[in-house]
Amino acid sequence: MANTNPTNSMRFRAKIVMTAVFVVLFGGVAANFFRISVLNNKKYQAMANDRHFGSIKISAHRGSIYDANGAVIAKSASVYKVILDPSCFRDELVELRKRVDKRNSDKQSGSYKPRYDEEGKEIDALPESVDAFVSEVSSKLCTKLNIKPEDVQKAMDADSQYSMLQDQVEKQVADELISYFNQYNMISLYVEEDTKRYYPQSELAASVVGFTNSDGNGLYGIEAKYDDYLSGVDGKTISAKDSNGNELPYKYSKTYAAKNGDDVYLTIDSNIQFILEKHLQEMVNDFKVKNRGCAILMNCKTGAVYGMAQYPSFDLNQPYEISDKVVAEEIKQITDKTEADKRTKEERELQWRNKALTERYEPGSVFKVLTSAAAAEENLIDFEKRYLYCDGAKAIPGVPNPIHCHQEGGHDSQTFQEALTNSCNPAFIDIGWALGEDKFVYYCDAFGLSETTGIDLPAESRGDPFTKDTINKLNLATGSIGQGETVTPLEMITAYCAAVNGGYLLKPYVVDKVVDQEGNVVLKNERTVRRQVISEDTSKKLRSCLEQVVSGKPESNVAITGYSIGGKSGTSQRKMITAANEGGDWRQAEDASKQEYCASYVCFTPAEDPELILLVMADMPDKNIEYYGSKVAVPTARKILEEILPYMNMSPEYTEEELRDLDVKIPLLEGTLDDATATLDSMGIKYEKVGNGIDVVSQYPLTGTAMAKTGTVYLYTEKAATPEYTEVPDLRYADLTNVNQITESYAVNYSTSGAPPSSAGATVAKQNLEPGTRVPKGTVIELEFKLPDVAFND
Repeated sequence: MANTNPTNSMRFRAKIVMTAVFVVLFGGVAANFFRISVLNNKKYQAMANDRHFGSIKISAHRGSIYDANGAVIAKSASVYKVILDPSCFRDELVELRKRVDKRNSDKQSGSYKPRYDEEGKEIDALPESVDAFVSEVSSKLCTKLNIKPEDVQKAMDADSQYSMLQDQVEKQVADELISYFNQYNMISLYVEEDTKRYYPQSELAASVVGFTNSDGNGLYGIEAKYDDYLSGVDGKTISAKDSNGNELPYKYSKTYAAKNGDDVYLTIDSNIQFILEKHLQEMVNDFKVKNRGCAILMNCKTGAVYGMAQYPSFDLNQPYEISDKVVAEEIKQITDKTEADKRTKEERELQWRNKALTERYEPGSVFKVLTSAAAAEENLIDFEKRYLYCDGAKAIPGVPNPIHCHQEGGHDSQTFQEALTNSCNPAFIDIGWALGEDKFVYYCDAFGLSETTGIDLPAESRGDPFTKDTINKLNLATGSIGQGETVTPLEMITAYCAAVNGGYLLKPYVVDKVVDQEGNVVLKNERTVRRQVISEDTSKKLRSCLEQVVSGKPESNVAITGYSIGGKSGTSQRKMITAANEGGDWRQAEDASKQEYCASYVCFTPAEDPELILLVMADMPDKNIEYYGSKVAVPTARKILEEILPYMNMSPEYTEEELRDLDVKIPLLEGTLDDATATLDSMGIKYEKVGNGIDVVSQYPLTGTAMAKTGTVYLYTEKAATPEYTEVPDLRYADLTNVNQITESYAVNYSTSGAPPSSAGATVAKQNLEPGTRVPKGTVIELEFKLPDVAFND
């Protein structure tokens, strides 16, 4: 019989094969172990932690935003997420059903004995039925949380332990819902604390401040730029779980506290911002400005922005609503949903966009300040000689039609000062040509027009000036007078600032400091000089020239009694073509009816040592009303500074002539007649006594009223005496001499605003009281003077 036992060689081969198999298998296990424990350690550790540990986020409170005076601009308040535990809710319904069934059974057997509190309410009252309870719960949740019934039902049916019904719920509502569940000893509805962003001043500085999304992250403005500081770091509570995924008792948990966000303090002053926005709104409405208006007030020495406004704006608490009611109504009329959604998105983006730093425009004659600065720095301007000639137009080689001066027939020969005051286009084209193409491009770049300013706000655009590749004789001519190249309003005011502050191009900023919750300053913004563009001497000469522009033509500039101000207005064509090939005038749009304009003004004060610089711009005012910078932007700038300068405690310094024109405030004169008359005599004010008493019992004008020194105060000395009445005269179009004569004959007084009343040609433009109105003698009529209109000099 054959031997069937394996031979030694067969056993050896089998051992070899088995050993090889085990080596391969062990190698595979070892390799997989190495992959899991070493290469993918973090991944599997996270998976294990997720299985064995639960984590609940503790939201950090977002830091607040304050204005320069510490007034709250943006803050976060506690709100709540309302959460339902569906699994627990269903278990509680089972228990509730047992309790309801027992109560109903006890009622049928007569053994039910309800208990009542002191107010007569049943203690531990139960619903009529579980179905009625579910229906009532669903209705209450829908009403209080503003959600749909199907969303509530979906949450109740969910196969989970967590279903968020609503977030951003106010405490009162959250407490009411929790209380409702608690009355039935149910804990399946609970809340988690969260935060909600509030903007107490609504529209104020909306485009600067910006807003947050539903997750609390900054979307626009300061909220976005300083999001890393404001947002803080969320905390969390980590708790251990058993093998079934249930959380273990509190001793197995650890809490990591949230680090609340830092507070941001702006350079913007809410009061100044309000003044800017108020007068911008007036300007936009009065002149029907199509493409919004904007204004910037900045510290000329540091670059700190005190106010940055645009109108129309939007409500930060409701940023997704279209603030322009006319536009909102237009969108409602669009029947096509896709088209309506597209228009809504466009309008939202427009109202959120900060016009001052995202939109470009042609600055017009305001740019002549930069042309002047560049030419003066290159010693190309003779400040003494009469060497600039204007015959009303300037021919451009290769272009059929010339560039015209605003004054038909021209200005003849002029000094540089006269050319600047007259805003003479031909003269500045000659200055630009003398500067040359390369130097013109160099100074445009040096003044920062080809780069962003670096302001601490997001989405800043940069200008589009001529470059070495695009500059030519025609572009040099148009560019010298502020046409053909574009800048942002922020670039323009920053460049203008460099021209008058000693030549220093500054980095503007809107945040003063960032402070953590312990009061430590973690960031401080200060004056940053990007470069010096022109010399101190050139800048000083330019300041003097711009001050003379204002004093030389106060009727088309911001001239305020007691303050030295320099400035320049501008009017630019917003839709223009260089019509060399068209045979047309370069100043014309292809269709004259479509020609739009931008009116602007930039001024600074004090002229000899500037501290404040202001830009006002109206983009596309209705040309059928007015569109020149001197007629649209200048009055707005004047109103702004008339309020801001006293607010900032910048005291006026009057000339002797201005002192004569100043109004006086009438003091309290009630008391002895002798004391009252002595006071008025010392002030040089006339008075009339009414009655035969020896004491003053009432007076007109009233205490604190401002009036001209030439007026008369009426002193009433008998308590029973009634005021004597007169009529308000019509003082419109009267000069100061006639005003004094008429008010004296009518026994009324007046106060003045606007242009200096003693200036040549100054007349009354407005009065606050209607002619013919019956008023007590001595009543003060508020008069606004204006200077005669002059030819366009923007």
